[in-house]
Amino acid sequence: MTHPIKGIDHCFALVDDLDSAAAQYQALGFTLSPRGTHSAAKGTANYTIMFPDDYFELLGILTPTELNASRRETLATMGQGLHAIACRIDDAEAAAKALGDLGITTQGLGSFSRPVPLPDGCEGIAAFSTVSFTPEETPFGMVFMCQHKTRETVWIPELLEHPNTVCGIDAILAISETPEEDALGFARLWAKGTVHTEDGLTVIETGPNSAPLILATAARMAALYPGLDLTGTTKGAFTALRLKVRDMDAAKHCLTDANVAMCETTDGLAVGPEFSAGVILEFVPA
Repeated sequence: MTHPIKGIDHCFALVDDLDSAAAQYQALGFTLSPRGTHSAAKGTANYTIMFPDDYFELLGILTPTELNASRRETLATMGQGLHAIACRIDDAEAAAKALGDLGITTQGLGSFSRPVPLPDGCEGIAAFSTVSFTPEETPFGMVFMCQHKTRETVWIPELLEHPNTVCGIDAILAISETPEEDALGFARLWAKGTVHTEDGLTVIETGPNSAPLILATAARMAALYPGLDLTGTTKGAFTALRLKVRDMDAAKHCLTDANVAMCETTDGLAVGPEFSAGVILEFVPA
């Protein structure tokens, strides 16, 4: 049997105020999609920040509903920030079956769609099928799988260029007090998942042309981002999003114009969670 998960497709931040979060990211030099509104039953909406091979999503609650009760509880108990990783698959139903055959449990198989404003003024439909790992399979945070049925209405060319020249996800980072143990739990979620540790950072490789997941203790994470307030990130999920940048001078110019506090990192620059809806954003050369 073949493991169906090919890498990381995207990740999302669950935020307290969707339009305020969108304004923060626009100020940092990102091109955002028009707001996508989900069904009345879901009561949620999103903005996407697209890159050629992956993307980042801001997700917020517009109206309290029964279907978003768990999201509201998550915000209340864990705070806003980087809550979820979505994995690349070809077919959600087939993936659920294949993972079950491998002894990995899933839940919530289903399909949904949302309207998408297109650059020519028309409206398209973005359609997906998703399935989640059960909480028992995930050391922390949320990890699910996403099958894109209409890539042409998600990867819209006009959305791929950003004034800050970000062009992809370099890594997702998370705090773990048992990073090597948790890494082994995460690695089995990807077909090409492997683990190695160096300089206090435990890296889970997630596949070809896919961002790794990096785990570190709170002290090691604080050393990566000196002067930034890690307490402003979500509790029990993911902490930082490292982004690939084509032109670091352009990125620094956008951050300076946004009047945000920055710190220098080993490879680039980072912005604290108060300026980016509970996510530490790190900008590094592509």
